[in-house]
Amino acid sequence: MPLVQTEKLTKIYGHGETAVVALDHVSMSVETGELVAVMGPSGCGKSTLLHLLGGLDRPTEGSVLIDGKSLASLSDDALAQLRRRKIGFIFQFFNLMPILNAVDNAALPLLLDGKNSTQAKQQATEWLQKVGLGTRLNNRPDELSAGQQQRVAVARALLTNPILVLADEPTGNLDSRAADEIAALLHQVAKEWGHAVLMVTHDPRIAAYADRIIFLKDGTIVNQTNLEARNASERASAADRVRAALQ
Repeated sequence: MPLVQTEKLTKIYGHGETAVVALDHVSMSVETGELVAVMGPSGCGKSTLLHLLGGLDRPTEGSVLIDGKSLASLSDDALAQLRRRKIGFIFQFFNLMPILNAVDNAALPLLLDGKNSTQAKQQATEWLQKVGLGTRLNNRPDELSAGQQQRVAVARALLTNPILVLADEPTGNLDSRAADEIAALLHQVAKEWGHAVLMVTHDPRIAAYADRIIFLKDGTIVNQTNLEARNASERASAADRVRAALQ
C-alpha cells in the first residue's frame, strides 16, 4: 500500500449557487522515498490538496490515508499529534522566528511536543549539519541568506523524522541558484533519507527534480508524468516537457 493515498478526494467551499469546488474526486498516491511535484494554474486546487493531506482541513467527500490510517477516523487531538510527529511542513516564506537562532528554530517541533531542550537542540544541530548549515548554527534568520533560511526550515521539518514532507512552493522566494539547491536537497530527503515528499511548485525547472508530476486543473487531475532526470541535462529536457504539458 502507498504511504499516502487519496480516494475521490473532494473539497467544496460554500453552499448552493455560491459553492466553489476546490478539489473534485482526486485519487492519487505517494510512495516512501518518492518526490512528487504538483503543478497547475492558480486556483486549480494545489494548496487545498496540501492542506487536506496535512490534516489542516477536512474533505467534503472522499478519504486521505497516511500509512494506512484514515485521517477522517482521527479525533482533533490525534490529528494534531499526527501533524506534529508524522508530517513535516515546508513553506515558501520559511516561517522562522526572527529572535531565535538556527538551532532554536529547527528545534521548535520537539520543544513544542514537550521534549527535553538539550536533546531537541542536539537533534536540531545534527539536522542542520546534514542540510549544510553546520557553520551557521547560532545565526538568526536576518543573518542568513534566503536559501540558508529555507535550509533551516527543511531541518525543522525533518526533526521529528516524519514519514511525509509537504512543501508548498519551497523555492518560490529564492533566486535560481538557491532554488536549485533546495530542490536538490528535497530530492535527497526522498532518495537518501527515505521520506515521502510532496511539493507544490509553479516552476517547471524545479518540478524536473521530481520522480513524478501531477498536473491539476479546475480541481481535477488532468495528467501525470513520470520523470527519470538524473543530471542537469536530463532535468533541462524534462523541464521543457513540463512546460509543454502546462500549455
